[in-house]
Amino acid sequence: MGENEQEFDLLIIGGGVNGAGIARDAAGRGLNVVLCEMDDLASATSSASTKLFHGGLRYLEQYAFRLVRKALREREVLLGNMPHIARPMRFVLPFTPGARPAWLLRLGLFIYDHLGGRRLLPPTRTLDLTVDPAGRVLRPGFRKAFEFSDVAVDDARLVVLNARDAADRGASILTRTRVIAARRDGERWQVEVENRRTRKRRFLGARAVVNAAGPWVNQVLEAAVGQPANDPIRLVRGSHIVTARLFDHNRAYFFQNADGRIIFAIPYQQDFTLIGTTDRDHAGDPASATCTASEAEYLCSAASEYFREPIRADDIVWSFAGVRPLDDAGDKNPSEASRDYHLEIADADGALPLISVYGGKITTYRKLAEQVVGALGRYLPLNAADWTSNAPLPGGDFMIDQREAQIVRLHADYPFLTRRNAERLFSGYGTQSWRVLGDIDDVAEDFGGGLLEAELRWLCDHEWAETVDDVIWRRTKCGLRMSADEITRLAGWLADHDP
Repeated sequence: MGENEQEFDLLIIGGGVNGAGIARDAAGRGLNVVLCEMDDLASATSSASTKLFHGGLRYLEQYAFRLVRKALREREVLLGNMPHIARPMRFVLPFTPGARPAWLLRLGLFIYDHLGGRRLLPPTRTLDLTVDPAGRVLRPGFRKAFEFSDVAVDDARLVVLNARDAADRGASILTRTRVIAARRDGERWQVEVENRRTRKRRFLGARAVVNAAGPWVNQVLEAAVGQPANDPIRLVRGSHIVTARLFDHNRAYFFQNADGRIIFAIPYQQDFTLIGTTDRDHAGDPASATCTASEAEYLCSAASEYFREPIRADDIVWSFAGVRPLDDAGDKNPSEASRDYHLEIADADGALPLISVYGGKITTYRKLAEQVVGALGRYLPLNAADWTSNAPLPGGDFMIDQREAQIVRLHADYPFLTRRNAERLFSGYGTQSWRVLGDIDDVAEDFGGGLLEAELRWLCDHEWAETVDDVIWRRTKCGLRMSADEITRLAGWLADHDP
């Protein structure tokens, strides 16, 4: 027996979108769950995506119809369950002579429209860029485009809200908690964990373990579980840049590059444009991933092939990178490596399962979680069937077409907010915005970028935020508008805050 031991049905390693989604699903089916994340929730891959729920139009060229169909079906399920942090978005794909021919694009978009049973999102249409506003910021040579639908999402908030819902259903969420060792011991797993702040160690007992460590999945197997990692993964770095807003409409762009890759240019956080992503093999610790100068130059150059005004390194206001753990160890170009996932299940005489998650993409996280918990049903009693397809995330309990009315009501109830900050708050917290703000009747302390003390207290007390990065780059993006002095003042407040 270990010191300070607690017993759980399920212990999950990894607080990214897959781990948080599994915790939520399992807690909602009656399991006693603990999630251990060695850093902050969504501190790695899950906060460094292109921030889209999408089927993966380009994967049709790889004949990945099963993956695209699964993702397209999920796209609208997720939109319906989180209409505060997700929103429909139209994408403009300019036709480029010498790239993919127009007939192939039309065929691909026809399949994209119909493969997943689209219900909520509008279909593809053809644009004349010489008259459509989307053509004004593009070079004069672009005359025709196709416009199709996908969904934008705040990826880091997606993770936090899954964890919040899991906790509301009884799960224990342990951030800054690293798994040191996990061993089968009699009728349970004995798992040693370390609090990375205090360096104190303790033991947790569990009847099942899920390894959802993302880029670290094999490292956990070898170093913590003591088992060989027989399934290779491929670590691919995706980098993004953010500039001041490049166009005055709310559609995004889908650009085809001369090297066969594609990049997106997406309206972002009201005043900015997000451009990405790259696909480069990554060596070293996934936590060290940054957008390199060459990757930033690649993105600037690729976007400048389309935009009328060139984009330069000096235009970049923020950049980020994450490492995708692809379920593919072949010699393909990284852009062609599979984005699908699979599960590896190992047990001991039909008990004490270990499920390791390989690969995956943000759009299919809920289905992945459903599959993992369904597999656990062979070992643990579940008190409910699949339930998450019609269950809103916290704050998402309203219809998509009610979003604007909700923002108007929030602004009216808190008139000291600017309209823009009311929209920002609702986009993060939805109907819980009223709980976040409480009964305050003035702006109180503003840390910059619209970040109010009431919101900051909510993030620390209800969403596991502890550091400046947790607050301004993951749970909010207020860092895009904050000065160095404001960030220093925020750091001081966090240092004095009693969690």
